[in-house]
Amino acid sequence: MKIYVNGAVTTQFGELWGVSPRSLARGSVESALKDAGIESGQVEALFVGNMLSGMLGGQEHLGAFFAEELGLSVPAFKVEGACASGGLALHNAVNSLLSGQYATVAVLGIEKMTDHKPEDVATALMGAGSEEERSAGATFPGLYAMLARMHIQEFGTTEEQLAAVAVKNHYHASLNPNAQFHNLLTVEQVMGSSKVADPLKLLDCSPISDGAAAVILSSKKAKGSVEIAASVVATDSLGLAQRTHLTQLTSTQKAAQKAYHIAGIRADDVRVAEVHDCFTIAEVLAMEDLGFFPRGEAAVAIEKGETRLGVSTRVVVNPSGGLKGCGHPVGATGVKQVVELVEQLRGSAGKRQVDNATIGLSHNVGGSGATAVVHILKK
Repeated sequence: MKIYVNGAVTTQFGELWGVSPRSLARGSVESALKDAGIESGQVEALFVGNMLSGMLGGQEHLGAFFAEELGLSVPAFKVEGACASGGLALHNAVNSLLSGQYATVAVLGIEKMTDHKPEDVATALMGAGSEEERSAGATFPGLYAMLARMHIQEFGTTEEQLAAVAVKNHYHASLNPNAQFHNLLTVEQVMGSSKVADPLKLLDCSPISDGAAAVILSSKKAKGSVEIAASVVATDSLGLAQRTHLTQLTSTQKAAQKAYHIAGIRADDVRVAEVHDCFTIAEVLAMEDLGFFPRGEAAVAIEKGETRLGVSTRVVVNPSGGLKGCGHPVGATGVKQVVELVEQLRGSAGKRQVDNATIGLSHNVGGSGATAVVHILKK
């Protein structure tokens, strides 16, 4: 059986002070239904990807909450897996179709973060870390800074090369009307921004964001359909202390290799990728773990523009702007990545369109690599 994305929409990402979660959900799902050319009555189930609604909003029952808002009297599920919640919701939706339980389902990824104090958001996000890390007062910028420091030590990666990730993704975001940021950056600006956790600086970090994205999945092909050729999840330890390596994410490697096998492709076949650049070092790790570049060579390649729109002859990475430029409403990110790939494979991405985009890959990570979700889409 083949699974198709028939409708795909994302809202504006950013500091959406005057927009409620209900409005975000309604706008994105209704638009996705319109894009798919179907009525809400044809949706048989709803999968909601969200991380923080309980800790920040006091509402955990999001399946029923949003089904009511959308007027859907169907089975509805909240799926949580830290920043990989959107990708996991999509994975569960794919499996529900493969099982034959449903023929058409909706997936909503959503998060409202900016209404809350930054310190409360940081504490809530650390719910994805290990007990040891929380007890030590660690934050995710600090954990990824450790990964960056190890990569610098092992491969000679430079802080300027990390900054090049932010520069590229802000350029891509400047072409995306739904992105949180449209300002261009220079390496000097990134290097001159405030230190958050050495060697990571403020402009190495993705922002706190609001936003939603929705897709309509079906076992029935329609006009404008894009096939989901593989949907794979892999896991690793919650904490860094239990890892064998700190310059690679084993979960990403396992998920990617299995996804390539299922889809019948190689890493070299991927023309466009949306990867989880929660911090600049995360994109460098992803490029190596996904097999796009040999270990230790991704940072140099990114600095040279080998993953940049209009320059790359191999794979364009994060044409949406990624988490860094487009924004990172954590539960929405994994779904937004797939929306971007659908637009790329349809040829409807406008100024950020990647040439010859026939195979795309999305990579969504929870925590510091405890969960990795990889989807491969084909035109």
